[in-house]
Amino acid sequence: MPVYLDHAATTPVTPAALAAYTGQIARGGNPSSLHAAGQAARRVLEDARESLAASLRAHPTEIVFTSGGTEADNLALKGLYWARRGEDPRRRRILCSSVEHHAVADTVEWLEAHEGAEAVWLPCDRAGVTSMDALRAELEKDPGSVALVALMWANNEVGTVQPVHEAVRLCADHSVPVHSDAVQAFGHLPVDFAGSGLATLAVSGHKLGAPVGVGALVVRRDATLTPLLHGGGQQRGLRSGTLDAAGAAAFAVAAHDAVDRLPEEARRLAGLRDRLLAGIQREVPGAVVSGPPDGRVADSDGIPTRLPGIAHVTFPGCEGDSLLFLLDMAGIATSTGSACTAGVPRPSHVLLAMGRSEEEARGSQRFSLGWNSTDADVDALLRAIGPAVEHARAAGMAGHESRIETASTRGRR
Repeated sequence: MPVYLDHAATTPVTPAALAAYTGQIARGGNPSSLHAAGQAARRVLEDARESLAASLRAHPTEIVFTSGGTEADNLALKGLYWARRGEDPRRRRILCSSVEHHAVADTVEWLEAHEGAEAVWLPCDRAGVTSMDALRAELEKDPGSVALVALMWANNEVGTVQPVHEAVRLCADHSVPVHSDAVQAFGHLPVDFAGSGLATLAVSGHKLGAPVGVGALVVRRDATLTPLLHGGGQQRGLRSGTLDAAGAAAFAVAAHDAVDRLPEEARRLAGLRDRLLAGIQREVPGAVVSGPPDGRVADSDGIPTRLPGIAHVTFPGCEGDSLLFLLDMAGIATSTGSACTAGVPRPSHVLLAMGRSEEEARGSQRFSLGWNSTDADVDALLRAIGPAVEHARAAGMAGHESRIETASTRGRR
């Protein structure tokens, strides 16, 4: 049986979510239609909205269903920026963590290139924790020019949990809205939107057992956003378009199940993660673990400092892609980082921001666990990792020698 250790990219659909999805999609009905089938779909949709809101500790009217995390991030960042700049043209600065997912970072860069925004990238430490001192300094320098702050809840590559609550407290002193991408955190860490003070928060279904193609942006009731899409005026006018009742139902079920069993599942996954990391360091001496030194340490708000299911390791002398393909040939699915940049031959911007060299960043691998991960999966990886690293290093040396020989031959011509 193949071993799947790439749950941070997407996790298999849970049986309960699949049943909810297929049950509704077979019935059909447009939730905006007035006939019986449409109103039945509307009830399914609104029940899902209430359930998801309860899982996020939000009000149902704050849930805006989207096609996934990327759309949710785009709606939050562009919507907040346009609305804030429209109120005051001076508000052009976006203070953004340097370790954000590309759905956030690329959106900020687009706003800078096309909409006159000024991006300020907040540094992080070697564990990947964004500097609150830097955030405080940027806010105090000129608070009236800040449109918004973007800080993810937990990093998708190395698993580091960010000081979101502290960032919100700092921004509240200057009435600056904060957006958080919680795509990796939701279902794995307690997420309390009402208690967070955030203006917006993005989540996605396929990271916790729902199908790909459904997500949500949680929008505080007093937050003002300019919509990206215009049409039928659904969902407070923030996201027009025919709503996916089947996807919403599946998302709500998967979220409820994940949140309901979160404490025990987080402990189980953290145990698997710690055993995986200890085994890798035993099988491959010199392997370097990324993120906080101890994932069980809590910050002042009592929040774990690392996601329970993510283990990120650098293997000196290895090319990450080579190691990925060797493990894949052994029946083990892993990742070199974000799936959104898979196949792109460039080092991770997250690792570079954490102070890693390009060579170190290229030699990394992410192992991520999920709801159907087992001890047997960890055992299979530990049996394969030593030989795979050895072969990857040998392939890297052979390629290096070949390049030297080619350069030498060119020089004699």
